[in-house]
Amino acid sequence: MKLFDSELKIMGVLWREGDVTAKHISDVLKEETGWNMNTTYTLIKRCIKKGAIERSEPHFLCHARISKEEVQKEETEELINKIYDGSADKLFAALLGRKSLSARQLERLKEIVEEDGDT
Repeated sequence: MKLFDSELKIMGVLWREGDVTAKHISDVLKEETGWNMNTTYTLIKRCIKKGAIERSEPHFLCHARISKEEVQKEETEELINKIYDGSADKLFAALLGRKSLSARQLERLKEIVEEDGDT
């Protein structure tokens, strides 16, 4: 499922706050982005149509049907395939070449690579 940046803002509210009403999402995003209620409701309905959000009553209660981790995994795979020719090592090289990492961050990356190798 492909979610656009505007839809990810909707999902971000649900991931942070759990099940909330569409009105609450609208209020939060009006404060954060300046969006009006119609814009927010249109995006919520788009997310419902895609299956990312489930709507229930009373009060147009919204529930995230996909987790942030699922979306992060899909977006990362798409990035690797689109920009780095399907090569995760090219992505890591690009990331490591742009910013110095602390000893703790390097150790954590090493742990991740070792855990991945065990599976």
